[in-house]
Amino acid sequence: MPGRQLSGLDVAFLCLEGETSPMHMGAVVIFSPDEEIPPSRIATLLAERAARVPRLRRRASTTVLPLGGARWIEDPAFDAERHIQVRELHGQCRDEALASHTAQWIEEPLDLRRPPWQARVVTGLSGGRFALLLKLHHALTDGAGAFAVAAGLLDELPVTATLMAAAEKVPRPRSPLAAVKGRISEAGENVGIASAMLRAARPYPVSPLAAPNSATRRLGFVRLEGTDIRAIRNVHGGTDNDALLAVLSGALRRWMSDRGQAAGRPVRALIPVSTRGRGGGASANQLSGYLCELPVHVEDPVERLTGIRAAMDANKAAGPLAGAGAIPVLAGRIPAQVHRLATRFAGQAAGLLFDTVITNVPLPKLDLTFDGAPLREVYPLVPLASRHAVGIAAATYRGSVHIGLQANGAAVADIGSLRDAVLKSAAELYERSV
Repeated sequence: MPGRQLSGLDVAFLCLEGETSPMHMGAVVIFSPDEEIPPSRIATLLAERAARVPRLRRRASTTVLPLGGARWIEDPAFDAERHIQVRELHGQCRDEALASHTAQWIEEPLDLRRPPWQARVVTGLSGGRFALLLKLHHALTDGAGAFAVAAGLLDELPVTATLMAAAEKVPRPRSPLAAVKGRISEAGENVGIASAMLRAARPYPVSPLAAPNSATRRLGFVRLEGTDIRAIRNVHGGTDNDALLAVLSGALRRWMSDRGQAAGRPVRALIPVSTRGRGGGASANQLSGYLCELPVHVEDPVERLTGIRAAMDANKAAGPLAGAGAIPVLAGRIPAQVHRLATRFAGQAAGLLFDTVITNVPLPKLDLTFDGAPLREVYPLVPLASRHAVGIAAATYRGSVHIGLQANGAAVADIGSLRDAVLKSAAELYERSV
């Protein structure tokens, strides 16, 4: 039985892969068991569960027709244990060492000749806690779909089977008439997106967050109280995501100042938007995006939030299938052979459109466990675009906002200064909200 065809966007993520720009997402998931669980048991359970997740058994195989395309096929040599490692941290400050340990692991590209994922169990954290490190290639799934994959590795919940079935569901083909109407509609949308991208491309060549390509990474983890974010939203309006973007905008302003960079103009962020449930089709990635000007040049934190609210409201009014931020939509409609020829070069020009990627990964309001150990913290990690200094991902779980910071090691000597800037920016905005 032939495997599922990769969409143009899925192929684009494969084509963007490089030694200095690996295109895998990541997550650091921390569990707190009542009693210490042997690492060998954790690894065995992971392997058993991974073997039952169809997407984790597949690798990409190029096709003759369509030219330059690819299909997901079952790996005949699949062995889940080959994808899972166990490490123990030693010495003082082991909790602090988790970020540097994960950074060395996350910077290693995945082997695309095998199913493109890895997991690592890290023990030795305080209080008997352990961490599960995950990385999944972006061609395999997007951020919103990653939970459906990861759910198969955790203790089963009533919703688990539903999520996994939805992830594997292939939509019914459209009728010939509907297909023609769809192609006509898409053609108009494509012209609109391409025109918007040309208008949005900036004449100045250097992004304020530009960086030389580097294979090294630095990671930082920040946890904010969800009640603080909601307090900011309740007083100043907007959404939780608007409030979080305002916090991150203030953090980037402070961090740039600490680095001796003048925040003389906005920093433009690409905000990924899930199109799941909007007829996104069989693609592993069902994404669009918004471009949002983060007003780092504005001194007052409330004014920054007001500006972000206005920008995001305008994006939402236009919809996820319009505007320059809908780059993933356009990429999904470009033939695979074009991506094979041009995507790597186009990726080098990302700075002409945006300076950083900020994504908010949706998590369900469920109590998640592994072998009975409660999940306490989860820090997502977004791939770092070519020539970008930093990428930011956030997830809300158990009343806290967990933020994963991934930085270019050649451009950022100390990720701690950015982590501290996030905490100070959140405190500054919260003080204006009570």
